Amino acid sequence: MTWIKTVSPGQATGRLRTEYQKAIRRAGKVYAIVSSMSLNPPVLESAMRLYRDVMHRESPLTRVQRELLATSVSVFNECHY
Repeated sequence: MTWIKTVSPGQATGRLRTEYQKAIRRAGKVYAIVSSMSLNPPVLESAMRLYRDVMHRESPLTRVQRELLATSVSVFNECHY
C-alpha cells in the first residue's frame, strides 16, 4: 500500500484510465508501484514505456536473462515486485 495520495482505478479518467486498463490487462490488477505515479500520468506513461522497451525490445540479453536480472535486483533491494 502506498503512503502517498493516489487515484484509484475507479476514479481514473483520461490518460490515467488508459494506463490502468493496460496494467489490468497485463497483470490482472493495478499494483501500488503503478498507482504511485497516478497523480502524474505522463510520468506513468514514460515509466511503462521504459519498462516495455527494456523487457520486450530486441536486446543482446534473452527475455529470461532480463527477467532473472530484474528479479535479482528486486530481491537485493528487498522489493516484492
